[in-house]
Amino acid sequence: MTDAPDLTLGIEEEYLLVSPDTGDLAPAPDAMMAACRDALGDRFSPEFLRCQVEVGTPVSADIAEARGHLAHLRRTVGRIAGDYGLAPIAASCHPFADWRDQFHTDKDRYHQLSRDMGAVSRRMLICGMHVHVGIKSSAQRIDLMNQMTYFLPHLLALSASSPFWQGSDTGLASYRTTVFGGMPRTGFPPQFGGWDEFERSVRVLVDLGVLEDSSKIWWDLRPSSRFPTLETRICDASPRLDDTITLAALNQATLRMLWRLSRQNQRWRQYDPFLIEENRWRATRYGMAEGLIDFGAGRIIPFAEGLEEWLALIAQDADALGSQPQVARAREMAASGGSAARQRAVLSQAIAAGATPPEAMRELVRHLIAEFHHGL
Repeated sequence: MTDAPDLTLGIEEEYLLVSPDTGDLAPAPDAMMAACRDALGDRFSPEFLRCQVEVGTPVSADIAEARGHLAHLRRTVGRIAGDYGLAPIAASCHPFADWRDQFHTDKDRYHQLSRDMGAVSRRMLICGMHVHVGIKSSAQRIDLMNQMTYFLPHLLALSASSPFWQGSDTGLASYRTTVFGGMPRTGFPPQFGGWDEFERSVRVLVDLGVLEDSSKIWWDLRPSSRFPTLETRICDASPRLDDTITLAALNQATLRMLWRLSRQNQRWRQYDPFLIEENRWRATRYGMAEGLIDFGAGRIIPFAEGLEEWLALIAQDADALGSQPQVARAREMAASGGSAARQRAVLSQAIAAGATPPEAMRELVRHLIAEFHHGL
């Protein structure tokens, strides 16, 4: 029988830097970047845009340890940014910034990305959250990736935090996914017959000089190019720390459930990507508001109903992983409507109180700054 995977955790988050007074995006001063690197080492790094930074936890044995690491990273970045008159936010799109006013970090890899992708890369004023789950067996990573794809729209719906773009309500819960979709090698991963097939496919593009390596594959779920992990990349950045932790716990417990099925000679049914893509779109457009398709039942079901079925599926796995409180908190996220709904409510309330649209947008950024520190 296949040995149980490690299912260790690593979480990466991207943050935008803003002026607390105006809400505008602000480039990180070199001194601030140096102070963060001194405090956090390789747990901190610049991102493509100068107004953007990334943090990543060490390998964590369980969700409680991961939360402790991520809380420390958020506190440290928030404190040091504050020393330079800035504040971080963890929403996937800034509510009103214009991407044309931004500039990318002065590093060779980012110059190359800008040359390769043109305006597509320059529009990348977006942030995401990635969850690494440790699975040593390469064959097992591919097998679980093929099955886990079904649950990606559910994670996206829970995480959606990008309803606004350049000062307008896009009508979407996750506008980030549409921006990122302009890049090549994004979206759902293909269904591979095994690790060898995955490696052969990547090798074709590497040999042609199209890719340096598999790190330039940006699927919603991929085998990491650096670690023996399966990396889930579909989620929007979560303004609140505990939302990030719940998403990571759901991800980990779902993978354990799929592995557990394999121990019983069972597996999750793999639907045609054409069908699952419809749920991805529904999550992008509506978040949790309009429900997702249950292909087994043959109907669209309210998100809360589908969530209860999902939580029942992974209950014993969450128990085994010690993450039941974090997983169960998904009910609270669903009941609130998620970050996109909260952001719209803040904007509406500000306008109802007499704020002009620009003033309401600045109030929304202040809300996102407060949410960054929520639970720390």
